[in-house]
Amino acid sequence: MTQVDMSVPVGMELSPSPKGLEEEYGTLFTPASLLFVHQLVSEFDNEVDQVLQLRVSRKVHLDTSGDLPVFSRATSRIRDDPSWMVLPVPRRLQRRHVDVGDMAPCDTERLLRALQSPAQGLQIDFDDGNCPTFYNQIKGINNVCKVVHNKFPGIPALPKVPVLMLRPRAWNMVEHNMLVNGREVPGPLFDFGLLMFHCGKALYDSESGPFFYLSKVESFMEARLWNNIFLWAQHQLQLPRGSIKATVLIENVLATFEMEEILYELREHSAGLNCGIWDYSASFVNKFGHREAFLLPDRSKYVNMEKRFLRSYMNLLVQTCHRRGALATGGMAAPLLPPARDGPAHRTVLANVTRLKLLEIQAGVDGFMVYDLKLIEPMQKLFQQHTGGENQLHRVREDVTVTPEDLLCMPAGGVTLHGLKYNIGVGILFIHAWLSGKGHFFYRGQVEDSATAEISRSQVWQWILHQAQLEDSQRVVSRNLVVQLTKEVMKELTEVTACQTVSAAERLQTAAEMFLEVVLKRDFPEFLTSYLNLDHTFLSSQREEEAGVALMSKL
Repeated sequence: MTQVDMSVPVGMELSPSPKGLEEEYGTLFTPASLLFVHQLVSEFDNEVDQVLQLRVSRKVHLDTSGDLPVFSRATSRIRDDPSWMVLPVPRRLQRRHVDVGDMAPCDTERLLRALQSPAQGLQIDFDDGNCPTFYNQIKGINNVCKVVHNKFPGIPALPKVPVLMLRPRAWNMVEHNMLVNGREVPGPLFDFGLLMFHCGKALYDSESGPFFYLSKVESFMEARLWNNIFLWAQHQLQLPRGSIKATVLIENVLATFEMEEILYELREHSAGLNCGIWDYSASFVNKFGHREAFLLPDRSKYVNMEKRFLRSYMNLLVQTCHRRGALATGGMAAPLLPPARDGPAHRTVLANVTRLKLLEIQAGVDGFMVYDLKLIEPMQKLFQQHTGGENQLHRVREDVTVTPEDLLCMPAGGVTLHGLKYNIGVGILFIHAWLSGKGHFFYRGQVEDSATAEISRSQVWQWILHQAQLEDSQRVVSRNLVVQLTKEVMKELTEVTACQTVSAAERLQTAAEMFLEVVLKRDFPEFLTSYLNLDHTFLSSQREEEAGVALMSKL
């Protein structure tokens, strides 16, 4: 890493441009933008450390005390005060029945198709659906800038395209290619800083933002940090207070017990809360995985939004949001519709998606996401048929009473051989995708990303730890069994990834070896993405991938 020229602020170091992106690099990293990011990181770097240290201390307390999370007495005054509400959201956020999820902005072709779709919003995802190579971050942020400033031929101006919901990386991620004051910068500050500097005012002037998704928030203290960042950025860019709106993804079981406090901290900037399924389910293994009472059964058979712990979480999220005037959104439908519209497979997939999304609508959500663009219109029709309005804020869900026991009740069920092999396959393919510079992939008819990879590797680790017995045989999940099944699964994965060269086969084998490293560790790695982002093999693969992209661009 070197300072590129004297335009880089004192105390900042920036890696050179990836090959093939010299123009985009020069557009993004101007003296003014670098100064803005430098000031942003300098202002909040210590606070980022503090919230990450708070995560560690809470985990240590849970492990050593055996306690379980509760609704804190210390913040009961916030929950008990009926007078406060979040500020009303802007017009463009009031009707967002169907957003497109896992929209990695470096994928220009898919981004352009989504911008011309009938979706009401796009989750511009630098987190779960994106692989954060320097190449991908620069290309993705530059693509967002081109959309915002109407630089893509044939794409309408901002007010006429789906609203952009910008999702920077989560706090667990760092950006290796920029140092401020001798330290790698937090990934979300890198993303947020460049996006706000280059796009914030234009988004605000067009009444189309700036709107954000905040990933993997675990406590109201993290929401407070984000609120302070928003206040600082608005002041620096001379935007009115409250211009920024953000939806917090409740992806961690600890955050479920602080949802009102999270809304309270962001009440000037809140666009609501979002509930998913797989990152949230994986957080149970993260926080309580060593406790046998929290053994999570086979996700492919026994874990869905109809189960008590997930149904209670969604009901509480909707109730919490609506009683405070905030929007509540559901997760992403991952299935891909088969191409033959009149075929039985197409009808089956559509029926399954419809059934599960209808459950969310009936719970009171104001919108949700799909991956497949062909699902947008049928899901919008579903919303219109069952709601008839812009949103469901009027449904306060006074019928809902949720206790800590409801939120922490593990579903009944066991472990199946199919589920174990499926989790192994997803985990390996995700690592393989990252080594290939991609943040998501397709497997058995649906999209998979870091959320499904997290739950997959978490379950395998936990089942080994507790020596779970397979319900369809007398075998116990062990190190030897997982190694054996990995060899069996690799035959299918070789076909799925279409490995036709020696280097491709070696990459898949490396992914399998890295997966086994993760699931066989004594202590649970908190985030798979953090583990990979700090791994020498992944960092080396970035350089190889960028060299390959540069070569292809010359051909």
